[in-house]
Amino acid sequence: MKKRNDVYKNQGLHKYGNVEFADDVNKKYPIDTEEHIRAAWSYFHMPRDYEKYSPKDRETIKNRIVKAWKEKISPDGPGEI
Repeated sequence: MKKRNDVYKNQGLHKYGNVEFADDVNKKYPIDTEEHIRAAWSYFHMPRDYEKYSPKDRETIKNRIVKAWKEKISPDGPGEI
């Protein structure tokens, strides 16, 4: 995953603390609580966010969010947007 130029250094760590992130390089999309997982799924699928990633990185982030959802919310996963 590539470092994004539009993300302030350590912004995610300052806002959420040292939690697990779907984008662990840029510390975006925390996936530590149900609320954060649901928000990560929603925000990640907004074109303004989604389009900032390569296809490979999109798949990685999506898979991490789905994995967290299945572990912490429902084994059925979030479904598709």
